[in-house]
Amino acid sequence: MNSTEPVVAATDLTRRYGAGETAVDALRGVSLDVRQGELVAVMGPSGSGKSTLMHILAGLDKPTSGDVAIAGTHISKLSDTELTKLRRRRIGFVFQFFNLLPMLTAEENVVLPLSIAGEKADPAWLADLLAKTGLRDRKTHRPSELSGGQQQRVAIARALISKPAIVFADEPTGNLDSKTSGEILDLMRDSVDSYGQTTVMVTHDSRAAAIADRVLFLADGLIVEDRTEITAAEVLAVMQGLDS
Repeated sequence: MNSTEPVVAATDLTRRYGAGETAVDALRGVSLDVRQGELVAVMGPSGSGKSTLMHILAGLDKPTSGDVAIAGTHISKLSDTELTKLRRRRIGFVFQFFNLLPMLTAEENVVLPLSIAGEKADPAWLADLLAKTGLRDRKTHRPSELSGGQQQRVAIARALISKPAIVFADEPTGNLDSKTSGEILDLMRDSVDSYGQTTVMVTHDSRAAAIADRVLFLADGLIVEDRTEITAAEVLAVMQGLDS
C-alpha cells in the first residue's frame, strides 16, 4: 500500500435488512476514506447505522451493495478463510465489553491474536506495549482480578499487538466511569500519536469524539456531517440537532 492510499476506503455502501414492505435500510450510500495515522470517530443517534457501518468496514458483515478496501485489499472479494486471515493480521478490535478470556492472564490475552496465528510476540514490542498501557505490574493477573479500566487496557494492547493496519473500537468507554473513560481515551489518542495507529471509533460520548481528528455524523444511514477540529460542546450541539 502506498502512503497516499487510504487505509480504509468505502464506496457507496448500502445495507438492507429484510425484504419487501418490512425492509430496513441501515445504510443508504455511505462513502468514506480513512487515512494513515488518523483517528476517526463515528457518531449518530440510535439506529443511525453507525454500528452497521463499523461491522461492514471490519468485514464482520457484508454490504448489500458497495465496496470496502482495507490496506488496498477489496474485502468483498475474499473468501471466509481469507477474510479471517485478513482480520487476524490487519485489523485490531476493541469492544465495549472487553471480550477477554477469563482463564488467561492479562499478558496471555494480549498476545492471543498472535498465539492463534502460531506466532510469538516480539519481546521488546510486548514490553513496550505493556508499559504504555500501564499493565506491566498486572500482566500475570486474570481478568477477574482487574478493574474495568484495566481490562479495557488489556483489550487495547491486544488490538495493537499485531501492529494492524486499522483498529476498530466499538463504544470503548461505554462500560466505564467518567475518570476511567478519560484515561482510556488518552490511551487511544496516544496510540495514534505514538504509533501512528489508524483508528475508527464508534461512540456516543462527546468527549470521545472530541479527541478524534475527524468526526463523521450519521443519520438515517447517511453521513450528514464530516467535521475536523471539533470540541465536545460542538459535538453535543450537532447531536442535539440530529436527535431533534
